[in-house]
Amino acid sequence: MTKIVTVLGSTGSIGVQTLDVARMHGIKVAALTANRQIDLLERQVREFHPVVAAVRDELAASRLKAALADTDTMVLSGEEGILAAARQAEADTVVNAIVGVAGLLPTLEAVRAGKQLALANKETLVAGGAVVKEAVRRYGVKLYPVDSEHSAIFQCLQGCPSGALKKVILTASGGAFYGKTKQALANVTVEQALRHPNWSMGAKITIDSATLMNKGLEVIEASWLFDVSDENIDVLVHRESIIHSMIQLQDNSVIAQLGVADMRIPIQYALTYPERLPSPVKELDLAEIAALTFDRPDMDTFECLAICREALRQGGLLPAIANAANEAAVQLFLEGKITFLQIPALVGRAVGQSSCAHEAVTLDNILAADRETRQRILQQ
Repeated sequence: MTKIVTVLGSTGSIGVQTLDVARMHGIKVAALTANRQIDLLERQVREFHPVVAAVRDELAASRLKAALADTDTMVLSGEEGILAAARQAEADTVVNAIVGVAGLLPTLEAVRAGKQLALANKETLVAGGAVVKEAVRRYGVKLYPVDSEHSAIFQCLQGCPSGALKKVILTASGGAFYGKTKQALANVTVEQALRHPNWSMGAKITIDSATLMNKGLEVIEASWLFDVSDENIDVLVHRESIIHSMIQLQDNSVIAQLGVADMRIPIQYALTYPERLPSPVKELDLAEIAALTFDRPDMDTFECLAICREALRQGGLLPAIANAANEAAVQLFLEGKITFLQIPALVGRAVGQSSCAHEAVTLDNILAADRETRQRILQQ
């Protein structure tokens, strides 16, 4: 293929799988970035020969620069290095696989540079949906979803007439603790929360799956991506993770996208749209699966989903505040400083007590609300 990509967050799960797709289809790589995992980044640079490799951590960047002294790849560092990679001239498409709201500024940088955007960083639209959508419109770029659920919706919408969409139906695996009561969740460990039944993902998103915060973030993201309101977005627990999401049309027909639980399908579709090319993913055998099950999410036990829905309904800076509170709370949980059930408690308190929730939704206000919320949570 003639496509040339930049992969932001190339050492994470999505980044590694993006490079699997690039390897299979001969997609060239202009730039790679990481936070501090430089051993893997060095191997990626030596295989794909990008023009630029950027590392957010300054010390790690210095070590990578020394390790790559025998190559032609330029090593950049810090926030500005990540932004430079996002606007790298040789690339026509940027895959944003950075975790958390740290992906917002690189997203905007890529859009302003006229890059097509394959977005795996849901926090970009959760926190800055209005700002990002306006930038996408202003600069005339395409935004393709990489999340399996949003890619499924995007795929189902192909050929769907204007005005035909009635409802978006997001599916959820239910995470590590599906069916558990609040009492049963009181003393769960980090190790237990990280045991996702179907997907192999990074620590933060796996914890978000266990709390159903991930599904709440996806509800907000779907609202921005597909211009649907909260009341037109349903969530169903689907433990098998075979149906990745569905749409309901005005005549009440339902269209679903099915596939094995492998992120390389949505990644490849975002990179090769509208083409359907062979993929490194195995075929789906429905006879082997035998049964598909569905259930309503328990929003009383897993409160984060309800909190996100309320933040979406109220709008303003509340989605950004909910996201920031969750990122900080998950950090504290992974460090063993709070319990699992304190995550939704802290997120709910941040959303309910925010003093800046209804300020204008500007980039400066989003970043300020994120920073202030994060600081309050981490100082608990």
